[in-house]
Amino acid sequence: MTFTRTLFVSAALLLLVACAAEEEVYKEEPVERLYNTALAQLENGEYESSAKAFTEVDRQHPYSVWATKAQLMAAFSYYQGNEYDDSIIALDRFIRIHPSNRDVPYAYYLKALSYYEQISDIGRDQQMTQLALKALREIVTRFPNSKYSRDAALKIDLTQDHLAGKEMEIGRYYENQGLHLGAINRYKKVVDQYQTTTHVPEALHRLTESYLAMGMIEQAKKTASVLGHNFPGSEWYIDSYEMVEGKAFRPKAKEKSWYWPFD
Repeated sequence: MTFTRTLFVSAALLLLVACAAEEEVYKEEPVERLYNTALAQLENGEYESSAKAFTEVDRQHPYSVWATKAQLMAAFSYYQGNEYDDSIIALDRFIRIHPSNRDVPYAYYLKALSYYEQISDIGRDQQMTQLALKALREIVTRFPNSKYSRDAALKIDLTQDHLAGKEMEIGRYYENQGLHLGAINRYKKVVDQYQTTTHVPEALHRLTESYLAMGMIEQAKKTASVLGHNFPGSEWYIDSYEMVEGKAFRPKAKEKSWYWPFD
């Protein structure tokens, strides 16, 4: 029993020694050296190490002039390394602690980009797209005269087009399944909520299709009329016109004349 206990104690001591040896020895360094090391790692593409080093600047020298910049640079390092969740957490902390800092507009912009670059294709859940849209709108609302507002506005248009595309995909699926009421709801959402997107002409055409399928002739005609008024040269309008009127609108292609030149 004594021998066994001695072995157990010895093993525990060895484990503690090994763990202590593996622990990173804390070493306080001058703030300039820490910051420059982090910056060099960032420039070399060592984003994870860079983020940790910038965080160490803030931890060791929280009241220095370098600490505030290091907080933002840590978030940027995470962003560069595609560690978007960590970047967003760091940016939220920066905004909360320094609400009046001159770099706050950039912090909001970088946060929006961290969401925007995670937008998936329209076949997947669009929660990230919604978060990106909210963050981009916040930039335009809070900082309308900033240099980030124009790019945010452009990305808002692209994001809305993406969301409209998702609604169209679901609408087409419902329509193909014969679920015309569900399809109509999706197409109307595109027309009402995403009026500036490229999907509106098709949405109006699909609405016309679905109304006709449900026997709602007058509603189909009204929708086709709206399509023709707003997009008179659209192929979708021509298709809708032909459906509603029940006759071809496009001119038929002329048949080629063939002759035998060696009579």
